[in-house]
Amino acid sequence: MKKEKPQQLIVFDMDGVLIDVSASYREVVRQTARAFFQPAQASSELPDPLFSLSELAAVKQGGGLNNDWDLTYFIIQLLFALVEKPPQSEENKSDWNGYCQRLSRCNVGGLVKFLQSQKNPLASLLKNNKKPGDSFIRKLSGKDVGSGNIIKQIFQEFYLGRDLFGATYGMLPQVYSGEGYIHRETLMVDKALLEKLAKYHMLAVATGRPKQEADFALDRHDIRKYFDAVYTLEDCIQEEKRILDQEGRRVSLSKPAPYMLDAIAGYIQPRPLIAYYLGDMPDDMIAAGRSRSGFVGIGLVSSAPDKQVLRRELLRAGADYIIEDLKQVEEIVAV
Repeated sequence: MKKEKPQQLIVFDMDGVLIDVSASYREVVRQTARAFFQPAQASSELPDPLFSLSELAAVKQGGGLNNDWDLTYFIIQLLFALVEKPPQSEENKSDWNGYCQRLSRCNVGGLVKFLQSQKNPLASLLKNNKKPGDSFIRKLSGKDVGSGNIIKQIFQEFYLGRDLFGATYGMLPQVYSGEGYIHRETLMVDKALLEKLAKYHMLAVATGRPKQEADFALDRHDIRKYFDAVYTLEDCIQEEKRILDQEGRRVSLSKPAPYMLDAIAGYIQPRPLIAYYLGDMPDDMIAAGRSRSGFVGIGLVSSAPDKQVLRRELLRAGADYIIEDLKQVEEIVAV
C-alpha cells in the first residue's frame, strides 16, 4: 500500500539534472555557431569544432543566459566581433535571403586565425568583450523561427532534425536535414530513485525548455509518471503576457526569476512545508534563493567538465547543498 506523502516537494531542473544534454543542446550550440558563418568568405577554413565543450560550459555557468538559444546568440556575438564585414545598410532584411546576402559579403579570415591561435578562444574574447553586441545579430535573433529568427531556426534544425522540425514549424530546414540531436540525449537519473522519491514526496519539473521538447524527453525516457507538475517556457511566457496586458509591465520570468518555483509550490496541494530545487547552474540556485516559498537549493555538479569550478559558482549563487550524484538527494531529503 502506498504511503501518504509528507508535505515535502522536490523540483528538478531538466537539462543537466534529469537529462544529459552534453551531446544535444551543448553540441547544437557549437554546430549552430559554425553553420551560421557558412555563407561568409573563408568559412571553409573555420576549425571544427570552433571551441571546446568545456569552454562553452564555462560561459553557460557564468549565468544570465535563460536558455541555450540565448547562449548561442551570445557566442555568435562574441565571434562576430572578429569578422570583417561591410557597412550595414538599412536595406538589410532579417529574412533568410537577407542573412545569406549579408554574410556573403563578410570575411571570417580573421576569426579563423584567432580560433587557430588560441587555446581558449571564448575566454580570450570574454576578457575584452563582456557584453558583445551587433545590430545585425540582434535583428536576426528577434521574433521566431520562420519570421526572421535565423539563429534560432538553425539551432532548432540541428536539435529537432528534419522530421520534428517540419512537424513543429511547418517548413523545411535550410541547413540541416539529418536526425535531430534530441535523439542523442540520455537519462541521468536512475528510475528506481525517482520511483522511491515519488512514493514519499511530491516531485515536479521546472525547466526552461519549450513544452514540446520537455514532453518529448519525459515520454521518451518514460519518467512523466513520477512528477506531479511540469512547468516549462510557455508557462513563463503566458504569465509575462498576462502582466503586460493587465499591468503594462514587461518582465522576464525565466530563471533566475523564481516564477516557476513559486507557481509549482502554489499549485501543489497540500502546500509543502519544505521545498527543494535541484539544478546544475548558478541561475537555478539564485531562483531558489529568491523564491517566496523558501526553496532549498541543491546544486548538482556531475555533468560539469570542471566540477570544482561549478561547485564554487553554485555556492556563490547561494546553493544550500552540493552533490555529485543524484543518489545523494536521499541523504538530504528524508525518505
